[in-house]
Amino acid sequence: MDLCDLAPPYIRAMAAYQPGKPISELERELGLKGIVKLASNENPRGASPKALAAIREVLSEIARYPDGNGYALKQALSLGHKVNSEQIVLGNGSNDVLELAARAFLAPGTKAVYSQHAFVVYRLATQACGAQGVEAPAKNFGHDLDTMLGAVTAQTRIVFIANPNNPTGTLLSEAELLAFLRRLPKQVLVVLDEAYKEYLPDELKVPSVSWLKEFSNLVVTRTFSKAYGLAGLRVGYALAHPAVADLMNRVRQPFNVNSFSQAAAVAALADQEFVKQSYELNRQGMKQITQSFERQGIRFIPSFANFVCFHAADANALYQNLLRRGVIVRSIAEYGMAEWLRVSIGLPEENQKFLRALEHGTSE
Repeated sequence: MDLCDLAPPYIRAMAAYQPGKPISELERELGLKGIVKLASNENPRGASPKALAAIREVLSEIARYPDGNGYALKQALSLGHKVNSEQIVLGNGSNDVLELAARAFLAPGTKAVYSQHAFVVYRLATQACGAQGVEAPAKNFGHDLDTMLGAVTAQTRIVFIANPNNPTGTLLSEAELLAFLRRLPKQVLVVLDEAYKEYLPDELKVPSVSWLKEFSNLVVTRTFSKAYGLAGLRVGYALAHPAVADLMNRVRQPFNVNSFSQAAAVAALADQEFVKQSYELNRQGMKQITQSFERQGIRFIPSFANFVCFHAADANALYQNLLRRGVIVRSIAEYGMAEWLRVSIGLPEENQKFLRALEHGTSE
């Protein structure tokens, strides 16, 4: 028997997460320069100058372990969200806190519910715990909460909800979410993934953090990888009932958020003007791209995030054509959307390069 055959069957059955293609890889493959990457929903503006300055200030401490409790970052988050530090779980990106929730509450014989076309990490985190994932059919490419509620059984421990959803960009309203939370059994944890919340206009943002007072089974997750521009540092967090946060912290790796990430995140939180400017740039870029889609007769899914999905009869061929023109978008075939591609909103000139490449690519 091969050694790897002794690994749990649910681990051997997993497929590794496939990230967006990096610029350096395309440079090596095709020898191109001036490549535009619009595949991973990053902030095209980069990071806040305040965050960059904070990183430089802690460079001399690189030989020391980071603060394992993340005191300064927890204090900043506690003040900003008006929660106690005992309600905060820090993560190496929000992926990490999603997995911490899974590790704390899932085991073989239990189940997790998530939507069709939802973030693939929900399925992977569930499978890595030996639990059974239950994929509820989507409605108009988004979450059908009634169907998801109907999928909950006595074995269900977690329901994952992304709002806005990745990769489709759909959005659930405050009324829909509250109705779902009030109907769901209290022994089922709801993980509300709000990685793209900063890209919503104020009138569409739901007061999810305030709901923690009513729902002890709610976990709200956020990230600094998107609007805050810190994707390369990998820092995210969860807000939850203290008892739930305690369980998640028990399975958290020591020092999972490094010194640079903690310092940069604290500084980024203090630069809300940078976030507002990033929101406005995204709003204009979304308009630039979707109006072009409309002129070209390209079908797309209206998005509330910093990306948009568009239809292509031969998505793989178009994806390859765009690569040859130095534009990286994201294939989402693994999400059951083989005839769709996802493009992140970039700088105006990056969006324009994508649109020119798309016009040529679709005409071939």
